[in-house]
Amino acid sequence: MVKQKKTMSSEDCLGWAARDASGHLSPYKFNRRAVEDDDVYVKITHCGICYADIAWTRNKFGDSKYPVVPGHEIAGIVSKVGSNVKRFNVGDHVGVGTYVNSCRDCEYCEDGLEHQCSKGVFTFNGVDSDGTITKGGYSNFIVVHERYCFKIPKSYPLASAAPLLCAGITVYSPMIRYKMNEQPGKSLGVIGLGGLGHMAVKFGKAFGLNVTVFSTSISKKDEALNLLGADNFVISSDQGQMKGLTKTLDFIIDTASGDHPYDPYMALLKTFGILVAVGAGTEIKFSPRSLFFGLRSISGSIVGGTKDIQDMIDLCVEKEIYPKIEVIPIEYANEAIERVIKSDVKYRFVIDIENSLK
Repeated sequence: MVKQKKTMSSEDCLGWAARDASGHLSPYKFNRRAVEDDDVYVKITHCGICYADIAWTRNKFGDSKYPVVPGHEIAGIVSKVGSNVKRFNVGDHVGVGTYVNSCRDCEYCEDGLEHQCSKGVFTFNGVDSDGTITKGGYSNFIVVHERYCFKIPKSYPLASAAPLLCAGITVYSPMIRYKMNEQPGKSLGVIGLGGLGHMAVKFGKAFGLNVTVFSTSISKKDEALNLLGADNFVISSDQGQMKGLTKTLDFIIDTASGDHPYDPYMALLKTFGILVAVGAGTEIKFSPRSLFFGLRSISGSIVGGTKDIQDMIDLCVEKEIYPKIEVIPIEYANEAIERVIKSDVKYRFVIDIENSLK
């Protein structure tokens, strides 16, 4: 990563941070780096709450670098730009997602797959090129290289844009990779109906797919069919319903965060069918026979590269695709996180940073 010359002085930033593995968030002041030649200074207006925020504020992976300022579904307004910035102007609406740096020189960066770069830097709890620990979007502004910013048309609400930067791109990217957007009439199964799952349903319908939602909760049937427009709803524990769908699906996107058996879902795939795991379970177990018979494939995916992110935002604007959100003040963040753990949100909390973080 090439060092840049500083063009503007740094300043204090106000955020909310966790100080230990309890994950409890409270006000925290820290210093953002100076705006450099290729940087954009973004006044944050909204930040979505993602399960990753819980994982790192509570040290689930054993690598949390306290104090942790979480948040990587960031939307806001450009307040300053460095002298070399070409893509953005003051006043533009922009988003910042799960990463804020990469080497910009490897094969992955050259192919627009910056999220696969071995030197990629997470938006929070990452170690940046200057050795500082990155701080996320539960804060009133962020400074980031223009490459990792995404233009949001002013016609699209910033509160709705925030969840696209993680939940949206996490399901959109594999759908594009496997050309689901080019195969209207094909069948898609979506496991789980949370922040990621409901976006998979929305994209699936936008692509003309026949969408079946799998859930453990019958209470989500009306939401899936009538609110989100899914074509079918199945209780995954109902063996009769599951067996009746044997070899009927072309694709499955698994957004479930808990561990569960995979063989029952693999059996639903047609020959050459593909299951993509994007949830946050601790393990994946299935019999090799589930792959051999039916020539099926299983794949993993996480967020997406810069091209996919901008393309996704543009699609959401064009097709008027909006996440279902609950906007909250920053003071409600701790309670909201407890509700996320209990799956008590439809379907993404978004913090109103601009009006509540003072």
